[in-house]
Amino acid sequence: MLSDVLHAVFHDTLFVKYGLAGLFFNGMFSSFIPIPTEVTTSTLLLGGVNPIHVFLVLTVGSIIGGYIAYYLGYNGRLIGRLRKSTPKYEQKSMSIMTKYGWSTIIFFSPWIPILGDIISIIAGTKKYNIVKYSIAMTAGKTVKSSAIVFFSIHFLHWLLNILH
Repeated sequence: MLSDVLHAVFHDTLFVKYGLAGLFFNGMFSSFIPIPTEVTTSTLLLGGVNPIHVFLVLTVGSIIGGYIAYYLGYNGRLIGRLRKSTPKYEQKSMSIMTKYGWSTIIFFSPWIPILGDIISIIAGTKKYNIVKYSIAMTAGKTVKSSAIVFFSIHFLHWLLNILH
């Protein structure tokens, strides 16, 4: 029973089926839709994919997704719907960014569930400086990707030692 559940989670999820290409799209979409990348990352590492390849693909996908999210805000087409559907998240994001500074929040936004996905869109809406955005977003996504790969490797190693 447990093995069936684990198989369904680790082998039958949409992004896992497509390997590194799936991880790329998972990383990209997770920048503006709350879709975690940890399952795809862990599964690929468990399957023997080179950790450096996993890190690079996840990082590049996440960074491209960050630019897409910024563009969605900058372009403004989806913002009308976003404001109607999530006004409390937008208000909360704006107050956090004002309190702690835009660059700091953009750097940490990949770690903030739901609000983090909206922060890049809001940065685009507010036409936040693209150079500052690029530096903070790229650094934040790179640090998060390295942490996910690092901890996935160590967690999986620990878990496999316990199970054997």
